[in-house]
Amino acid sequence: MVPRQRQSANGKFFKATLLGAAASLSALAPTALAQEADEDAASIQETIIVIAPEYVAEDGGTANKANIPLIETPQSVSIITRDQIDLLAFIDAQQAVRYTAGAFGENYGPDLRFDFVTVRGFTPKQYIDGLAAPVSTSIQSVGLDLYAFDSFDVLKGPASALYGSSPPGGLYNQISRRPSDAFGGEVQAKLGTEDYKQVAGTVHGPLSETVSYSLTGLYLDRGAERDDVSAERLLVAPAVAWEISPATKLTGLGYFQSDEVRGDTNGFLPVYGTLLPNPLGKIDPSTNLGDPNNLFERDQWGAGYEFSHALSDGVTFISNLKVSEYEEETPTGIYGGGGLVDADFDGTPDDYRTVQQYNFSYRESVESLTTDNRFDISLDSGGITHDIIGGIDYRRVENKADFGFIFAGQIDLFNPVYPVQATLEPGYPSAFNNQTLKQTGIYVQDHIGFGKFFLTASARQDWVTVENNTTSAEQEQDALTYRIGGNYIFDNGVAPYISYATSFEPVLGIDSVTSQEFEPSEGEQVEAGVKYDARGLPDGYKLFLTAAAYQIKQQNVVSTAPSVTPVFGTQTGEVEVNGVEFELVSRINDQLSINASLSLTDSEVVESSTPQEVGAELPVTPEQKASLFVDYTVKSGMFAGFGIGGGVRYTSESQGGLPGPFAPVIYTGEASTLFDAIIRYDTQDWRFAINGSNIFDEEYVARCSGPAGCTYGAGRQVIATVTRKF
Repeated sequence: MVPRQRQSANGKFFKATLLGAAASLSALAPTALAQEADEDAASIQETIIVIAPEYVAEDGGTANKANIPLIETPQSVSIITRDQIDLLAFIDAQQAVRYTAGAFGENYGPDLRFDFVTVRGFTPKQYIDGLAAPVSTSIQSVGLDLYAFDSFDVLKGPASALYGSSPPGGLYNQISRRPSDAFGGEVQAKLGTEDYKQVAGTVHGPLSETVSYSLTGLYLDRGAERDDVSAERLLVAPAVAWEISPATKLTGLGYFQSDEVRGDTNGFLPVYGTLLPNPLGKIDPSTNLGDPNNLFERDQWGAGYEFSHALSDGVTFISNLKVSEYEEETPTGIYGGGGLVDADFDGTPDDYRTVQQYNFSYRESVESLTTDNRFDISLDSGGITHDIIGGIDYRRVENKADFGFIFAGQIDLFNPVYPVQATLEPGYPSAFNNQTLKQTGIYVQDHIGFGKFFLTASARQDWVTVENNTTSAEQEQDALTYRIGGNYIFDNGVAPYISYATSFEPVLGIDSVTSQEFEPSEGEQVEAGVKYDARGLPDGYKLFLTAAAYQIKQQNVVSTAPSVTPVFGTQTGEVEVNGVEFELVSRINDQLSINASLSLTDSEVVESSTPQEVGAELPVTPEQKASLFVDYTVKSGMFAGFGIGGGVRYTSESQGGLPGPFAPVIYTGEASTLFDAIIRYDTQDWRFAINGSNIFDEEYVARCSGPAGCTYGAGRQVIATVTRKF
């Protein structure tokens, strides 16, 4: 069957928009070149190359919704800045946490659709510019391209005291690129393994004395490690800032992204031939047990604003709002989910090579309105300082999802042939979700300074209503959450801290034992540690270090539920995670970059209505993760701008799932030690770089969720990048 072609009116319009943006960038670049041509040549020879001035973050805005430094924040926060993203050539959020403590990505190998990340044993909520992303029913990621953002912030531990419903492991917040009143930008091209081809660009500058802009665009065409898989992506992200007065500023932010993926991207290989021996040999990582006719389509957009108005020297009103829409559709989703055929049900595959295929079709639409409005008040009274925020946020999300599921054909594991399936598109006959969620939260926080000691106290009350749009039935839940913590900052920059925080998440459905509505899932964390910045070191040292120990407990877990919207089970579950983390980000004399991390994690299901789960580790939560990356730049002289770097990442084995009556055997993903490398050359205007990850192409099974759910980890990837800055 010939693959169905897709080119919507929206797709054509935004492709034209991207081409227009590229033309604008091309038109602007010569102006900058002409200005540079007038510079004195002798001066250029003496230029010192500085490539990553913002490599080390200092602002704790995500953790506090206020301009409070990280060193004064009594909680672990990791900020992967744009300079880090560019230097290490991260292309998605999964890669961005490779050198981050407590966060784990790529558990399903390289995925061309979503970002699969866990933080301290839990799947984090995704936020964009401080507002909840319109995630789908079962995947807590919208898959927006990392190029659209200035930073990727990971707040570890409960965040409900400021953000409302969220898991106890934390959340991540992606900060969009912003307008600037100084002209600048870049155009970029990437070429890499597996037919990776990308062109992108961003430009910013003034439109008038009070109005500035930025425009970011990207087009991506790539293959995958699996045979017969391809993907296209189109991204446009504009922003405009208007300085209405010296005290008032309004910034409009928007994005549109369109994705099309063909083929079976990852997962669902048999355990025999991956983790366990197969008498016919090992399964090649490029093996595709799906179908080239598989199609995943997604269009999403968001538009909103950030508004701030200073009422006085110490009082500012801040308002954020975003309207979003997310639509995905998989009309054909054939995959090898049935595993090796065992016709006589004796536990042994008949021939160790015939795999049963299924066809799972799925579509989902998510419409979201989120807004956050607060006052930021700064006071100084008798040597005691206060940074107080108080606000209200509101979220309304409409979600509708439907699916189809049928048996498909059979396929040869070692010689896959893709015949025309009898029914390529099973339609969407079954409803999966049709709900409207409304959440209103009122919160307050006071960050109090007593000389070198800082006390942070936060509290929030939430009211959540979930309406079933099919039956009109409603569930209402509410929760009070809080955080309290303190830091003491010594003159040398060492800052010990301790904090206690709570979290909640709505749990939908009826308890099958008590026949009562589920209570919200509740979490709590105790964290103690020490932070250190470079204030006691010589000029030229930028450094931030965090060492932390924590304990997380989550109660009211419906552990037998098959999705994030459980419909059966009883609420007796409790899980506990204990951990120690160390993380260092440093940039020394604009030459030496260091990223180092260590994570030791002990997770356990303490109580469960499924007896087999008690004592089990949480899935995809390795006990050890360690990483080190070092990059060196020649800053001056005849080799100025030349740089080289390397990194190593170790991750221990982890459980693929939880045991139960339908999963008597739990498989363990393999440990891995992976090496990365960089070689590059920078000038004032150009960057030429080659980045390689897993350069020795180590083969390992990242996860096995069941006998037919095994996934190889990301193999070797090499990407060459040429960037023209202006």
